[in-house]
Amino acid sequence: MQLLSKADEVTTLVQVAKSKNLSVGFVPTMGALHKGHISLVRRAKKENDIVIVSIFVNPTQFNDKKDLEKYPRTLDQDIQALKPTKVDIVFAPDVSEIYPDGDKKGSEIDLGGLDKMMEGAFRPGHFNGVAQVVKRLLDIVNPDRLYMGQKDFQQFTIIQHMIDTLHLPVHMVVCPIMREENGLAMSSRNVRLTSTTRSNAGIIYKTLKSAKSKLKTHTIGNINAEAMKSLSTGPFEPVYFEIVDGNTLQPIHDASKHDYIVACTAVWADGVRLIDNHILKS
Repeated sequence: MQLLSKADEVTTLVQVAKSKNLSVGFVPTMGALHKGHISLVRRAKKENDIVIVSIFVNPTQFNDKKDLEKYPRTLDQDIQALKPTKVDIVFAPDVSEIYPDGDKKGSEIDLGGLDKMMEGAFRPGHFNGVAQVVKRLLDIVNPDRLYMGQKDFQQFTIIQHMIDTLHLPVHMVVCPIMREENGLAMSSRNVRLTSTTRSNAGIIYKTLKSAKSKLKTHTIGNINAEAMKSLSTGPFEPVYFEIVDGNTLQPIHDASKHDYIVACTAVWADGVRLIDNHILKS
């Protein structure tokens, strides 16, 4: 495993690999790695000759500077977690390496309006920052396959839109959500929850699964309302619970008119924003 911090070093190594007809898989992360990240890396190792993992806390996707400051930075632990996967390259650059021309360049990528609802409605500019950094990383790594997790449903949908719109030569692979024993979606932010809150946070996944069981017997409005009520307990404060078309991310009103339906939610707990989703129909 090589630890690199310079973009040109990564690009050169990829060019050499591709000259030998070796396939390249890429897993972008912000570090603080957990089993969900490791599952992406293992999947990438199975499907590619060379695998690159980036560890970069991207400042342009944070609306709240305090949230950026609180985000865990655990590079040494992350490297130890990655060693058993036999990943080939860990790319851990500085901000100046990712944004040598300033962090405004590339921030105006057309997201087709997919960034305006759900998370985007509460975090303006967030997805522009995500798309910006993923585009920059793809330019550096030039992978054959990009691996992302289903947990950030809106995020990967937006990145797929960017790939399609800009005709980028990469195939995105979306991997299933990894969950803790109680169903809580694994996230780097979970470490900031108290032990009691973390043990009770299974209510989020339980509510999502309940929405699926009600899809044929309840109206969408009733499901959303019952979910918000269910999630308003103890330290949990739901921000939204939306049942949307999985392609457009637009709220739906009649399940029978859609082939791809996803329930998405965001919940505050202990000052931590927890997001999750569950595919109701596909």
